[in-house]
Amino acid sequence: MTTADQRTEHAPRVLVLRALGLGDLLAGVPALRGVRRAFPGHQVVLAQPPGLAELALSTGAVDTVFPAEAPDRAVPDLAHWPGPPPDVAIDLHGNGPESRDALAALHPRRLLAHACPDGPPWRGQLNERDRWCAFLHDHGIPADPLDLRLPPPVTPSPAPGAVVVHPGAASGSRRWPTERFAAVVRCLRAAGHRVVLTGGPGEDALVRLVAERSGRRGGDVLTGGLPFGQLSALVAEASLVLSGDTGLAHLAVAHGTRSVTLFGPVSPRLWGPPPSPDHLALWKPGPPGDPHGRTPDARLLRIRTGEVAAACLMLLRDDRDRPRPSGPEVAHVH
Repeated sequence: MTTADQRTEHAPRVLVLRALGLGDLLAGVPALRGVRRAFPGHQVVLAQPPGLAELALSTGAVDTVFPAEAPDRAVPDLAHWPGPPPDVAIDLHGNGPESRDALAALHPRRLLAHACPDGPPWRGQLNERDRWCAFLHDHGIPADPLDLRLPPPVTPSPAPGAVVVHPGAASGSRRWPTERFAAVVRCLRAAGHRVVLTGGPGEDALVRLVAERSGRRGGDVLTGGLPFGQLSALVAEASLVLSGDTGLAHLAVAHGTRSVTLFGPVSPRLWGPPPSPDHLALWKPGPPGDPHGRTPDARLLRIRTGEVAAACLMLLRDDRDRPRPSGPEVAHVH
């Protein structure tokens, strides 16, 4: 396990399961901080993918990361849990019996989960941050859904002050077309802004395609998936982040960096940042779509290049005209 403080080694343990992705972890930070405050004498252990350990420890809410992951957002096997059963086990992974049963198999003294007989109802229409904070409140654990900011990174940014454009997403239904991203990049560069293109692991071809279509074949293209420290610093010191509904959008909010996020098929009401003039969520309402589909969602395709460029340039103009506020928050554009 990856540990932040060895002094907690022999303390009773709280095991929290949220073995999901970057955006899921960031959306869960307010709940994790509520757990941290509620159990000050415990070691808080987060079961999650090991690649997110640096981020988890940087939140100040987690003492130790217990490596746990499964493909396609499935519930991971926790049978390799070391030592005695956890004092408390908390399911922040989902609302089904699978995650509850994975924790119950460790025989914790106390188990908090939606699927428990005494568990609270699943609030499917709440924003992800609000849902998990409400879940904890039902168990007498206060948590503030706005408690989501991260501390400034210690790693220097590879492109301070640049506009960061991230065209990738975990599923095709959340990927805006590459030619539209390229058109916005050209517009931003024509307005005098430095634009850096980023992608996660496995997205190099996508990023290079946007670079080529925007008129740049090299330079300011960060491929291969940056180490988290560099990625966090890049976002924290960016003038703006443009992306689809993916983890980088949540990272921008966590650092208070201005952002434009393209939503579809999932509404920003469920996964968007808190209301703020600094975070614009572009969204076209319509019938529900498949967030894990292979082709761009119809609502996403209704977002036009011109309105995206206009939203970015408006925030970049405001960035020059007024100081950055102390807390993040989303204006929804329909």
